[in-house]
Amino acid sequence: MVKEQALLSTEIVPNGSMSFSVRVRRRLPDFLQSVNLKYVKLGYHYLISHGFYLFTIPALLVAFSAELGALSKQDFSQLWKEFEFDLFSILACSGAIVFIATLHFMSRPRAVYLVDFACLKPPEELKRSKREFIEHCRQIGKFNDASMEFQVKALERSGLGDETYMSPAILKNPPVQTMKEARAEAELVMFTVVDELFEKTKTRPKDIGVLVVNCGLFNPTPSLSAMIINHYKMRGNILSFNIGGMGCSAGIISLDLANDMLQATGSTYALVVSMENITTSFYTGNKKSMLLPNCFFRLGGAAILLSNKRKDRRRAKYQLTHIVRTHKGADDKSFKSIYQEEDENMVKGLSLSPDLVEVAGDAIKTNITTLGPLVLPLSEHLLFLMTLFCKKVLRKKEMKPYIPDFKLAFEHFCIHTGGKWVLEEMQKNLELSEKHVEPSKMTLHRFGNTSSSSIWYELAYLEAKGRVKRGDRLWQIAFGSGFKCNSAVWKALRTVKKPKANNPWLDCIDAYPVEVPDFQRIN
Repeated sequence: MVKEQALLSTEIVPNGSMSFSVRVRRRLPDFLQSVNLKYVKLGYHYLISHGFYLFTIPALLVAFSAELGALSKQDFSQLWKEFEFDLFSILACSGAIVFIATLHFMSRPRAVYLVDFACLKPPEELKRSKREFIEHCRQIGKFNDASMEFQVKALERSGLGDETYMSPAILKNPPVQTMKEARAEAELVMFTVVDELFEKTKTRPKDIGVLVVNCGLFNPTPSLSAMIINHYKMRGNILSFNIGGMGCSAGIISLDLANDMLQATGSTYALVVSMENITTSFYTGNKKSMLLPNCFFRLGGAAILLSNKRKDRRRAKYQLTHIVRTHKGADDKSFKSIYQEEDENMVKGLSLSPDLVEVAGDAIKTNITTLGPLVLPLSEHLLFLMTLFCKKVLRKKEMKPYIPDFKLAFEHFCIHTGGKWVLEEMQKNLELSEKHVEPSKMTLHRFGNTSSSSIWYELAYLEAKGRVKRGDRLWQIAFGSGFKCNSAVWKALRTVKKPKANNPWLDCIDAYPVEVPDFQRIN
């Protein structure tokens, strides 16, 4: 009776007079239709993924049972008596097996583990609400009325909340965009996250064999990587790299470089530091296409410790399984979509092209197309090929292209917080649920766009919520100037317990998720 009631709905309708009658409407067909579609697809996926075992194991059992039934006790005794050991053959076969196994083991890529990571939680005095940020921009006196109105509207639709952080130099009036202030911001970010990471992992600076630092808009001499080596007095034979000008997707490029170095060297640790410099990127002119970065980019950074040591598998959180990089820089429209230049008054800033949406969509599509065959189950490959066959061979052009279900390949998604519209388009095109994009939307709301480090704030959100379980697959995807789109795929080696310290979400995680309205007026 309870189940039947759940499939019934009541509707109060007017009966033509001042009274009302209750109409009982059965929802059983609609209910069954939605449930059937879901479970038919899951059943199909399970059948294809486990088809080999489902069909071959019963067949082998039947054949083995029939063979055993045909043999008598005398047959077994005869087989045992006729069996002779040939010492030379045994040694030769054993040696060949050991040689082939050793060759295979040595030729395999080294497993790369993510031991742990740390994200910057800036000082509270650097926190500014949207209203406070707009008021500060007015006080600067560099922006005309049209520019102020544009920034207000951009912030209202940005998806940012009222607890994001700005650079100390930008909060001064007027902003001080000098090399000294930019270095001070870089030191604040880098040294804070690296100190926290060393504390969490009990790692010494001398243990680091590979160092990769990425920052798009600030590239001093000596480099940022040299600043870290000098501060921590790292060893002289460290392999250090400084990546500049590669935008918000540079964090995954740094991972790829560190992975390559760990494949080429002996057992060691790689330290990756991802950040952006807000001091140098803040624009004080009045060109609208260059004002948007002011509204989205906020202070942040992350440090990641990678290891190729087998013993670290026991304490590591994740194992790197795939990195896929896509670069559209050969196309002029893509190359110019995010461009650093001066405006007509020689004020330097970051210009965003009107073609950015189209360019980003094309790069993401290419990257996903390349990643799909590596991670999607066989069931999705067959559905895609069947759709392609119908469209190309059977000429059914009205048939919509099949969009693979990436939810079958990943449990968690960390999509770069490039903007609210980007997240909504990714959610729509990949048919993701609100829970799948929750880490990205909440990171944008709480910390803003922290460039290449944003995907690590999203992973920190998942850990703070206690959602990462052993065996879970995680997809980090980031995009940025160039135009580039890059993906990293991780597998959780253990269930990650809710952190009790050293997580940027600890003081507010219980308040999230929050509803982010499409339009949030700044009072």
